[in-house]
Amino acid sequence: MKLDKPVTGGPCWTELGTSDLEAAKRFYAELFGWRAQTDPRQEAGGYTVAHLGDAAVAALSPLYQESQPVAWNVSFAVADADAAAEQVTAAGGTVLLGPMDVFDVGRFTVAMDPTGAVFQMWQARAFPGAGVFNAPGSLGWVELLTRGPERAVDFYTTVFGWSVNSSERYTQWGLGGEDFGGMVRMDEKFPPEVPPHWLPYFAAADVDATAAAATEAGGTVLMEPASVPDGPRIAVLRDPQGAVFGVYPAGAEG
Repeated sequence: MKLDKPVTGGPCWTELGTSDLEAAKRFYAELFGWRAQTDPRQEAGGYTVAHLGDAAVAALSPLYQESQPVAWNVSFAVADADAAAEQVTAAGGTVLLGPMDVFDVGRFTVAMDPTGAVFQMWQARAFPGAGVFNAPGSLGWVELLTRGPERAVDFYTTVFGWSVNSSERYTQWGLGGEDFGGMVRMDEKFPPEVPPHWLPYFAAADVDATAAAATEAGGTVLMEPASVPDGPRIAVLRDPQGAVFGVYPAGAEG
């Protein structure tokens, strides 16, 4: 991700919904050195912000609904959550939750694109989003995995105004000339029960060492560390509760 701060239309935050909050805190503290701080207010429902130093980098929370999967979710910054929700609907997507206020920190919407991938939108007030990007242990890239890439391009360029940089191997999303994410077509290698989804990638000082550390901490390596042709070395991991995320070298964004 070449973006170094939240900007309108770009990824600004990532949240984990997990079945075991305390276990997730331990796993990610061991893997990335995160310091977890849980909001003590009852109405916050256990929402926990992970920090690197003083900077907020991600959130972890219990599952709030029985139908909610254990998964990482990606949020995109918007200037007006209500207007963005209307744009989602007009472009063929679905608003699943909100828009709704979250205390005094912002306004929040959960939506689904026409291909079935769920994402979130965040209108910042007191909280703009992640305080650091691309440093080891922080958000570094976001990737859409979908079975309908052409429809996805139409949708996201309409809703967020993203640029599209496509090659034979990969499609990248960008804003103002700065690429921040990509898209993968889900083929027969993906089991049919795996839905389209957004996958966050966290920057790592050493991808191979991070994959090994995830295994030692009780996680699983889904895709062994590998060097992408003309690209960085990446790995895809799964935490002990089942949430999937990627890692790639800090400094190799874009």
